[in-house]
Amino acid sequence: MTDPQRAAPARQLTLEPIGYVRCALATKVEAARQPRARASGGAEGRIELLPGRNFEHALCDLPAWQYIWVLYWFDRNDGWRPKVLPPRSRSGRKGVFATRSPHRPNPLGLSAVKLERVDGLTLHVSEVDMLDGTPVLDIKPYVAYTDAIADAGGGWLTNADAPRDPIREFEVLWDDVAAEQAAWVEARTGLPLRERATTALALGPEPQPYRRIRRERMGFTLCVKDWRLRFGVDGRSVRVATVESGVRKAELARLDEVNAELTLHRAFCEQWP
Repeated sequence: MTDPQRAAPARQLTLEPIGYVRCALATKVEAARQPRARASGGAEGRIELLPGRNFEHALCDLPAWQYIWVLYWFDRNDGWRPKVLPPRSRSGRKGVFATRSPHRPNPLGLSAVKLERVDGLTLHVSEVDMLDGTPVLDIKPYVAYTDAIADAGGGWLTNADAPRDPIREFEVLWDDVAAEQAAWVEARTGLPLRERATTALALGPEPQPYRRIRRERMGFTLCVKDWRLRFGVDGRSVRVATVESGVRKAELARLDEVNAELTLHRAFCEQWP
């Protein structure tokens, strides 16, 4: 009988990117969570394959497929965690192999994205949950009759501690002042604040460090970049009451500090003191 402690060491495997993802998602908190399960979907983007490697021939016949699997490298992660806290967990941490967490021993990602069209070495895709600059390792067609398993079950997402409907979302409502404030920020920064906040809150209002939600003495706060959104919860409804600057008042008051970001936040605070 083989002693597992004396097993042969694992071989070194060499992987090289075949291309890179290009999209508007720059940080981990911006990435969509299970975009196919969400009405809003993921981002639009493209996969740019590297030239000079005969990939033009490798792409033959791919445009006939509506969806593709993309294998990629989670290049923004250092190290891994044996247990993680997924956004949908209602019963504590889970073993990383029972989750889709990017914090893995080998940081490999797998996403199904919609293939819109192929132009030369560029694949135009939608429903993207990857970040800009993500290294792509391989592309395969999504074959519906074999890849979709209707009776596969839902694991811990459907156990007694989880919601009965794991993808039933919260209704996100916006008070008039919050909607006006979000529109003000969007018009001056290009940040899709309302869309991003709605996407995060629809998953649930429970305090979750990954989604930057915390409980306050009066309600909850969601952080989106340098903005703070105050909201309350009533049953399955989340109501966003106000948007606030996340820059500290002491920093805003420093007259010797002048830059575009501070000027923006100062103007916001003057508009909504």
